[in-house]
Amino acid sequence: MSEKILIGKIVNVFGIGGEVKVYNYSGFEDRYENLERIIVDGKEIPIEGVRHHQHMILLKLAGVDTRNDAERLRGKMVYMTEDDLFELPEGEFYIRDLIGMEVVDAARGRIGVLKDVLTDRPQDVYVVKLDEGGECMIPCVEAFVKEIDEEARRIDVELIEGMI
Repeated sequence: MSEKILIGKIVNVFGIGGEVKVYNYSGFEDRYENLERIIVDGKEIPIEGVRHHQHMILLKLAGVDTRNDAERLRGKMVYMTEDDLFELPEGEFYIRDLIGMEVVDAARGRIGVLKDVLTDRPQDVYVVKLDEGGECMIPCVEAFVKEIDEEARRIDVELIEGMI
């Protein structure tokens, strides 16, 4: 099996028929509609049905037919395999592929390594662990992020005074 990728967490049960409520980490609203199975506790479980309810994903899983069956899954993390990743268009990247890339400023040279990407804002924000200690945040907009070189594992940026 290829590498497992975290895509959600089972946070509750729904109804009496064995459905589980999943908080979606994947960034794609239709992620679960495009999967045949998920991985929970190291076991592949086929997906029999997917619905959406109040910003949550409701899954009907094979072999989970009662509320008690579903309760046993509460709090468990949900994974998919690397083979199930969508092919992204040119110039788009999975966050997991960006983490750890070196960040190089046009004026200062290497400033650090990408630690995280915050996606809960109008535009993504790169969190960079600075070589000199501490962190800085760089909005992921063309004004600051000039190029991402996946092969070289490098992000070229052009920062303004006061960002570091």
